[in-house]
Amino acid sequence: MSSSNALKLLKITFATSTLRHQFYETSPSNTHYICNSYQFLIQIHFCRLISDELSMKKTGHSLLPSLLTLALLLGSTKADPHPLQDYCIADTSKPFYLNGAPCIDPKLAVSSHFTTAALSKPGNTKATPYGFSVKVTNVTNLPGLNTMGLTMARVDLDPNGLVPLHSHPRASEVTICIRGSLLVGFVNTSNYVFTQLLRPGESFVFPRGLIHFLYNMETMDSALAVSGLSSQSPGTQIAAVAAFTSKPSMPDEVLKKSFQISNQDITRIRRNLGG
Repeated sequence: MSSSNALKLLKITFATSTLRHQFYETSPSNTHYICNSYQFLIQIHFCRLISDELSMKKTGHSLLPSLLTLALLLGSTKADPHPLQDYCIADTSKPFYLNGAPCIDPKLAVSSHFTTAALSKPGNTKATPYGFSVKVTNVTNLPGLNTMGLTMARVDLDPNGLVPLHSHPRASEVTICIRGSLLVGFVNTSNYVFTQLLRPGESFVFPRGLIHFLYNMETMDSALAVSGLSSQSPGTQIAAVAAFTSKPSMPDEVLKKSFQISNQDITRIRRNLGG
């Protein structure tokens, strides 16, 4: 590439990048629009520079493949997923659905938006056959959590209560045992099980998307744990519930072959799980 064209490219990239960040700071709600405009502008100038290079008909090593590759990479650039302002207090009154929640005017933020008592009391452990309850923070009970990329959860377990095999498709999780003795563990993609007995004050990490469990080893006393998850919406899928109580029902033949069980087994499990 000629030195003049290389200099043009650097100037174009710097100028459009600066414009992009300035626009983010003033109008974060329009980041998708400016990001697409940024990509389009860069691609136009790449095409012009490539055209200039071809018209020069140089006989040396061509940089055209490299230019095309870089143009494609820039074309796949996405908007910055991180918060573009100090906070985005969730406005849950909006009648439309977003990937997250819309924000109120930052000038209207107050301290109560950043605090909650949602985890101060135990949940109902009798609501499931497993003897556990989970209460979480969300943008309804903690609006200041919006766009922060995290969730807190309180986990209460009856004696020998179990948080059954489940996964969080959008988050990793760190759990700290507050009271009791908890046997925790997860299965990796090589089907190896990692387990650990937690005492009060000890913690354990569950990698994102992997099946894991928590089990209260105490036969007489309840247990309590607190978890932090790395997503505003981590998602939870309990393996047994997903397989046997889905709506509409999973085909019996799929369940029979997957778990090597009979029709009678399927009926019994569904009944036990409330399906």
